[in-house]
Amino acid sequence: MRMLIRREDAGDVDAVAEVHRQAFDGDAPVEVGLVTLLRSSDAWIPQLSLVAEIDGAVVGHVCLTRATVGATDVLALGPIGVLPDLQRDGVGSALMHAVLGGADARDEPLVALLGHLDYYPRFGFVSGTSVGIEPDQPSWSSHFQVRRLACWDPSITGTFRYAAPFYDL
Repeated sequence: MRMLIRREDAGDVDAVAEVHRQAFDGDAPVEVGLVTLLRSSDAWIPQLSLVAEIDGAVVGHVCLTRATVGATDVLALGPIGVLPDLQRDGVGSALMHAVLGGADARDEPLVALLGHLDYYPRFGFVSGTSVGIEPDQPSWSSHFQVRRLACWDPSITGTFRYAAPFYDL
């Protein structure tokens, strides 16, 4: 399997929606609407919306968007999705490594997410509370994780807040 990880372009919008539709098992999962809302917000960072392509077909997608910890700009990961037939084949891992590398190259300090506790630590994510960062929704605390990047500053502590579209769902 030859896979290409590249930046999303305008022609990928429908394919990205289909990836999330299938990955999250539904006709209209929240992730499809979330990506649409994020694209039209000031939180959207086009350089950090990546697709995985195999044989010319989009099979996976991930994006990072602007978020905050207190007054500090950081990044939020999500959604990430891979077509069901290709899950556990390394597509998601390739997307994660590429998007984290892109964020690091932009001198971003931190990526945060809500996610599975057995999956994301393999990419360096740790509990947000372990580094003094709490989500603004206390019910998220158990699955809230952060990945410190090269420009991480330990003084970045406080309350994490996603971009508005995450709360508009």
